[in-house]
Amino acid sequence: MTAEQISEQASDITRLSIMGMSCAGCVSAVEGALASVPGVVSVEVNFADHSAMVKGRAEPELLKQAVISAGYDAAVMEGFENPEEQEELERLRYRSLMKKAAVAGAFGAFLMLAEHFSWLPDMGSPEGRWIWPELALITLGIMVYSGLHFYRGAAKALSLGQANMDTLIALGTGAAWLYSCIVIDFHAVLPSLAKHAYFEAAVVILAFINLGTGLETLARGRTSGAIRQLIGLQPRTARVIRDGKEQDVPIETVGLGETIRVRPGEKIPVDGALFEGHSTVDESMLTGEPIPVEKTAGSEVAAGTLNQSGTFLFKATRIGRDTALAQIIKSVRQAQSSKPDIARLADKISAVFVPAVVLIAIVTFAVWYFFGPNPAFGYGFVTSMTVLVIACPCALGLATPISVMVAVGRAAQSGILIRQGDALQKAGKLTCIVLDKTGTLTEGKPSVSTIKHTAKFDGDAVLRLAASIESGSEHPLAASILAAARQKALNIEKAQNFQAVAGHGVTANINGKPVYFGNRSLMKLKGVDSRQYDEQMTELSNLGQTPMFLAVDNMIAGIIAVSDPIKKDSANAVQQLQKLGVKVIMVTGDNEITAQAIAKLAGIKEVKAQVLPQDKAGIVQALQQQGEKVGMVGDGINDAPALAQADVGMAIGTGTDVAIESADVVILQGSLLKVPEAIALSKATVSNIKQNLFGAFFYNTISIPVAAGALYPVFGLLLNPMIAGAAMAMSSLTVVANANRLRWKKLTG
Repeated sequence: MTAEQISEQASDITRLSIMGMSCAGCVSAVEGALASVPGVVSVEVNFADHSAMVKGRAEPELLKQAVISAGYDAAVMEGFENPEEQEELERLRYRSLMKKAAVAGAFGAFLMLAEHFSWLPDMGSPEGRWIWPELALITLGIMVYSGLHFYRGAAKALSLGQANMDTLIALGTGAAWLYSCIVIDFHAVLPSLAKHAYFEAAVVILAFINLGTGLETLARGRTSGAIRQLIGLQPRTARVIRDGKEQDVPIETVGLGETIRVRPGEKIPVDGALFEGHSTVDESMLTGEPIPVEKTAGSEVAAGTLNQSGTFLFKATRIGRDTALAQIIKSVRQAQSSKPDIARLADKISAVFVPAVVLIAIVTFAVWYFFGPNPAFGYGFVTSMTVLVIACPCALGLATPISVMVAVGRAAQSGILIRQGDALQKAGKLTCIVLDKTGTLTEGKPSVSTIKHTAKFDGDAVLRLAASIESGSEHPLAASILAAARQKALNIEKAQNFQAVAGHGVTANINGKPVYFGNRSLMKLKGVDSRQYDEQMTELSNLGQTPMFLAVDNMIAGIIAVSDPIKKDSANAVQQLQKLGVKVIMVTGDNEITAQAIAKLAGIKEVKAQVLPQDKAGIVQALQQQGEKVGMVGDGINDAPALAQADVGMAIGTGTDVAIESADVVILQGSLLKVPEAIALSKATVSNIKQNLFGAFFYNTISIPVAAGALYPVFGLLLNPMIAGAAMAMSSLTVVANANRLRWKKLTG
């Protein structure tokens, strides 16, 4: 298979909703099952929202069957799924888990009260001979109702030669029920201290685990709200004009090039270009910028944005999965499903954790049985069961994905699109940021900034003549001159004998007089004395402006300077980066004087000017060889190689598609302030993940020895299996709660 074919395959993505995953071991099992399907290039399973993203050209039905064969339920998710349906599915799952927890908890509470108040007869009494077997059957029924999904998962894992959280739950509760049945049948020959049934432990453990899973599901549903909000922005219908008639049609039937009407208060259904009408559009869902954007003929509009004041017509240019909204949703999902290096470490540990726990439980039983006090068998059973229950690695499996999910969702809502999960880990380690100038630090739209005139002319006359001569020019600066003249409603005069002098400027005849517009070299070439204005030209150049002489009839008439103004928040963004301890370097193809002027305004001390496009990536590479962790921020096609070379590439979303596709992070609005926000979010996320992993590992490190009876020789304390079940469930909830703190953490000073 060629590299092109592999790349083509990787572009096809199938999303699956996975039900039944309960730990990191389940994630490995699902990934393995999906990876074995022919045509699959890569698999990313998101434990946080129970979904899988499969790249390749495998049949969706085969993928679904592979997951089912591995012991889990699966459904193919196509197009824009209905957020209401997704929420309803989450609610149904939550209610089901709560019911299972309630049934098991109620019966367990009854058994505990009955034992405490001696309501139940002795096992050897006539009443006990029929009541206790009845209790065993009722307990079994409740275990099937409240825990069948755990037992099925454990059986499937066993058939595949694997072990997971379900294995521990099934072993712990199953052993409790089986031991209790043995006690009922052989109570006459067992020591008195061993004559205890653990039916209440079996069902209460299931109650706590279902409760914890339910609360986790509820929290997970809130965490994935960013995706659902984005999906909810997509309207279900569009008002298209077909055969001269307006009609509402389902969004999926809209075709490219169709004419669509949008009225006040309506969401824009697909991407397009406005050609009739005028309005303001709220684009905050795309850019994070709350100020509505004015739209006139020629303006682009994006799916999901909200039309506010006027009505307009536009042509559909991108539909379905190609819209900006669809691409954002796709990128957010990819980032939430991808695994930073720190997550892979947790996966590796989790893969050996469950078998190790089973081994520890066996060793615990053996130690108590051979060296413990009487009844040795009873003590050994209780401690080994407690080890199995308390060690369930739910918190370990959730530690990384839940933090990544919250962080990526929050970033998307703030106008920061994280396309690669690794960027969340890497961005916080950046020591150097390389900034492109045009379109990144500056607006990227040159405009007239200064007009100076001599005694014989006024400013409008200078601008009018410059616009008249530039009306025939294709030079990039000509557009800014003409735009300034149009803004002042100046009359453009006809220029004759127009001539462009390469590298110098333009000449023409206007009203019978020779007019020259260009640099010093053009004036010298045409014999116009401009020496007395040299100081003014130098001053303007030092301010980052590009000054040009206007000469009429061989005499200087004035000076017009054009500049690309610095963005209003660029200096603040640079200051924020420097506060974070990040070195900032500006790289530009512009001349040294202009580059230094812009750098001074932005507060940047290190500048590399007159850099060719192909050399930008080399500068990034050289910095990396010096030990720097480099982030590159750019917006143009010429920035794409440098964005790809950088440790973290950040593209300004107002730039080119090529730059955006080369980046790990996309800033959907033009503000550079989002760069320090992304870095701060990265640091907060990595810190949050470490807290979660530490909590999970520390919890298991401390709890397993306690469960095994380490405190018994000194304090005479043993951990009750029911308390172990509650603690295990709460550890998962603690991880989810800690991850959600990222929603409210302040990112910038």
